[in-house]
Amino acid sequence: MTVRVLTGITTTGTPHLGNYAGAIRPAIAASRAHGVESFFFLADYHALIKADDADRVARSRLEIAATWLACGLDPEKVTFYRQSDIPEIPQLTWLLTCVAAKGLLNRAHAYKAAVDRNVAAGEDPDAGVTAGLYMYPVLMAADILAFGAHRVPVGRDQIQHIEMARDIGQRFNHIYGDAWRRATGQAGEPLVLPEVQIDENVATLPGLDGRKMSKSYDNTIPLFAPPVELKKLVMSIVTDSRAPGEPKDTEGSSLFQLYQAFATPAQAEEMRHAFADGIGWGDAKQRLLLRIEEAVAPLREQYAQLVARPAQLEEILQEGARKARDVTVPLLDGLQRAVGLGPFSAPRAAPGKGKAAAARLPQFKQYREADGRFHFKLVDGEGRVLLLGDGRDSPREAGELIARLRREGASALHEMEQRTVGLLGERVGTLGEGVAGVDAVLEALRLLAEDQA
Repeated sequence: MTVRVLTGITTTGTPHLGNYAGAIRPAIAASRAHGVESFFFLADYHALIKADDADRVARSRLEIAATWLACGLDPEKVTFYRQSDIPEIPQLTWLLTCVAAKGLLNRAHAYKAAVDRNVAAGEDPDAGVTAGLYMYPVLMAADILAFGAHRVPVGRDQIQHIEMARDIGQRFNHIYGDAWRRATGQAGEPLVLPEVQIDENVATLPGLDGRKMSKSYDNTIPLFAPPVELKKLVMSIVTDSRAPGEPKDTEGSSLFQLYQAFATPAQAEEMRHAFADGIGWGDAKQRLLLRIEEAVAPLREQYAQLVARPAQLEEILQEGARKARDVTVPLLDGLQRAVGLGPFSAPRAAPGKGKAAAARLPQFKQYREADGRFHFKLVDGEGRVLLLGDGRDSPREAGELIARLRREGASALHEMEQRTVGLLGERVGTLGEGVAGVDAVLEALRLLAEDQA
């Protein structure tokens, strides 16, 4: 089964060495694993919650997009997009807002921390607190649930947001699950509930002053700082007063931790011995500078080229948005119909009435075969199989194909060779036994479209 993994990057600043070692490098490596479908997005809506400087947000979007691509993210193998290019995300945010419990949002860590600061300062509890900050967990839930992500890699401080996404998604499924199944003809639940992925091995790098490298502490080393600036920053790393010749501890040493993040195991072991032998801090910093420059210099050149070509970045992100919307459009189509926001149609029969008429309509049916793959079939009102869908790795993929057939099939489905059926050139299945041609399938899809309209 393909595992869908989603990673968001907030566009509020310039990436630094800590971002690279702790998030960018491991996430790109993980995206190359077999059986993983990766989604990476620039969380520029989230940025508006944290920053009101338009130029800063715009510059950060450009820099962060260029950084991920320069560091090796392959847009051919992953889906890389801007949050603001996917209109289904704010649409889903509102649907989720209407089922999210206020009490749940009251417990969000960021909101509680803001209230606690105000109370401690003698201010009104909600002073300076925007609705955006309060609704942040719902937008994050929409980011995740819109793509059916199975896993979301986060730091420990973000675990609550994933748990809240699960709670909100579960509530939506409970309220609208039956309506969604009737509207789409799919089995299962409308929203996939994500799992938290915590990587205990991800590095948290110290900054210039020994604290965690963070823009909040103003102790960062920009990832693509020019060589002269990089040298100046590395030489300013705080160390103790031990002189050359005195043994030095690697445990708790910011300098050694930084070196280890950019060195091979053999190089790190050699530096460990150098510390024990009393290497001078100046020499140790020169070695660190060399390791960082070896790792970053080729990336810096690629980064500079990308930043200088914003049109190229725009093209990559627009293509990523197209791929992303192949997932979100069919999902939102089904969700909106489930909550009663689909196209106008004849009044629905009350429960228990009109079953005979409904039974005469064609139906999509989903099922799982012994091989573990997920299949579907289109049957007519008499139960005759018109179309047997090819197997898919997950029920979500099978459901997305059914949604495409409902939306595009009546005008774009066509017969290929050896009784196979294609949609815009892509094979989707085979004709049922005794079905003479694709016309019967097209007629069934037209009937379904008329019933939904």
